[in-house]
Parts: sequence; C-alpha cells; structure tokens
Amino acid sequence: MPDKDLFTPVTVGPYALPNRVVMAPLTRNRATDKNVPQAMNVRYYAQRASAGLIITEATQISPQGVGYPLTPGIHNDEQVAGWRNITAAVHDKGGRIFNQLWHVGRISHPSLQIDNVLPVAPSAIKPAGDAFTYSGLQPFVEPRALDTEEIAAIVSDYQAAALKALAAGFDGVEVHAANGYLIDQFLRDGSNQRSDEYGGSYENRTRFLLEVLDAVIEVWGSGRVGVRLSPLNPFNDMHDTNPEALFGYVVQQLNSRKLAYLHVVEGAIQADVDSDTAFDMAILRRQFEGLYIANGGYTKQRANDALQTDRADLISFGALYIANPDLVARFKQDAGLNQGDPTTYYGGDEAGYTDYPFLE
Repeated sequence: MPDKDLFTPVTVGPYALPNRVVMAPLTRNRATDKNVPQAMNVRYYAQRASAGLIITEATQISPQGVGYPLTPGIHNDEQVAGWRNITAAVHDKGGRIFNQLWHVGRISHPSLQIDNVLPVAPSAIKPAGDAFTYSGLQPFVEPRALDTEEIAAIVSDYQAAALKALAAGFDGVEVHAANGYLIDQFLRDGSNQRSDEYGGSYENRTRFLLEVLDAVIEVWGSGRVGVRLSPLNPFNDMHDTNPEALFGYVVQQLNSRKLAYLHVVEGAIQADVDSDTAFDMAILRRQFEGLYIANGGYTKQRANDALQTDRADLISFGALYIANPDLVARFKQDAGLNQGDPTTYYGGDEAGYTDYPFLE
C-alpha cells in the first residue's frame, strides 16, 4: 500500500484507527505519591485522544518494578480506578489507548523499594549513572541477581497487571522491552551474564520476554498486545555485542505470536548520545510479519516518507505530543507546532502538561 500517509486509516488488532499517528509512551512524573493516576492525567490524555492510538506512559506492574518518583502503577485497585477515569475520557473523545507494562529492574534505587531492598536484575551488574529518587539524583547501586525460580513470579506480576489493565478499560497493552529496563536487561549481553536458561544464547536471553508476552496474551489475546524494542539505544548503560543478530532472532520469535504490532525505537532516545553499533532498522521491518510502528525523532515529512516507502505502518511521536495535544490537526493543516519546555517534562503541575495551546 505505497500511497498511505499519516491520515490513511489502519486496522490494529480488532480496532479500525482513523490515522497512523501514535502517541508514544512518555514518562511525565505526575501521578500521586502513591503512584496513582489523578485528575490532571485525565485531562492530559483526553486532550490527545485524536491520535490514532495512545500508548500510555510506562506503568509499573508491581511495587518492585518502580524506578522513578510519581510514576503510575497498575497493580492495585486505587490505580485501576485512576486509570479507568483516563480510559473513559479518551473513549468519550473517540480515541484508543493501550497501557505500557513496565518493570525497571536495576534502574531503581533502594529508597524506591519496599523495605529499602536492592533492585533486581538478570545479573549483579551496576549500571553507570544516577537514579532519580524523592531526594534527588543518587548513584545507581549494584542490583541483586534474580534466582531462576524467582523469574516466574515476575511473569505472574505481568499477567496480573494485564488483568488490571483490562479492568481499567484499556484497549490493549504494550509490553515495554526497551530502553534498558528489566526485559531489555535480559535481552542484551551487556547486562545479562547469567549461566542458567535465561542467559547465554539468544534463545535463553529471549526466554523472559516470550514468557511475559505469552502470559499477557493469555489475558488479552495476541491482537491486543504490542511490544516495544530499542535494539541500539544505549540509554541506562545498555549495549550488546551483536544487536543485529540478537534482535533478528527476537523478531523471528515474535512472528509466531501474531502481535498487534512491533514498536521500535530506531536509535538512541537521547539526541546527544550515539549508539556504539549500528544496523539498518529496515532489516527488522522486513523480518517482522505484522504491523511496524517506527519511533525516533520523526517529523511529518519523514513520517510520510517512511509510510510511502513501506518502512513503517504507523509512526509514534514523543516530544511533539508533549507540546501539541492536537498534533493530528496541526499535521493535517500544515500548521505551526508549539515548542516544548524541557524544564517541565518531568514532574510538576499542569504547567507544561495540560496548558499547551490548541489551534484556534
């Protein structure tokens, strides 16, 4: 379908979407101090409901999965009630919304954990950098390596969160396997040096992701489950010795699961950081047999070029959606775009969150 553009309808799983503009998951640190979505979050998502699909900010599946202050969870009834207000508001405006399921693994800090325990990870490898905590930046700690028998409990946590997302009225879920968080830590050999069935070979390092996906698919069905990968993103001190081979293997395993989509961060999410290796993302696009969502600093022109040349089926936009709640309308009318204020991206009140202007 070479004539498609951002405004061509597309079917994702059971859903007929009016356009191919996806709101990418964006951590904004504006939940309550109990990690519960609140009223301003309802306004924020409802403002952006004209997207073909909204993917929520990363949402922790358990208290153990928390890695940042004031981020929402999906593991208790109060959180479900908060999210239900959001999904209802988005649906009232005709939108579709998937919940991104998240466990940060080693990218946490004892002060964010119950009883100040160590964060968990595939291996006891301390990442370079600092954790965001309620008392400011603190150096990452060396995490505790998960015992083999503990991994099944985390898979169960993903399934329990998927059930709660269903109860909260979401249209589907995205499994967050990108950007240096727990599933990505299992995938890449810079963070996974295990010697059991979850380490070593590509098959072993991919096992945890596939177990999580299968558990979530049991709840939702494959057509309402997506997955996000970031093969080259070095964020959170991540690297792999052969990402092209690793992620080629991962995508082959995803094909048999008939997912709603594959969502790929095509490079580094920090503009001033280059990945230490590179490969052509078009390889993954060709290998994956389902819908492919591309992410990575796309403009309207670049997005339409990618759709026209079949390098993607949908395009997700992050920073542009922070400052432009009516991004679809602005793209349609070739209108000017609001500029975002990076000082308000993480944490704060409605300023820089729900107060960006719409087109007249």
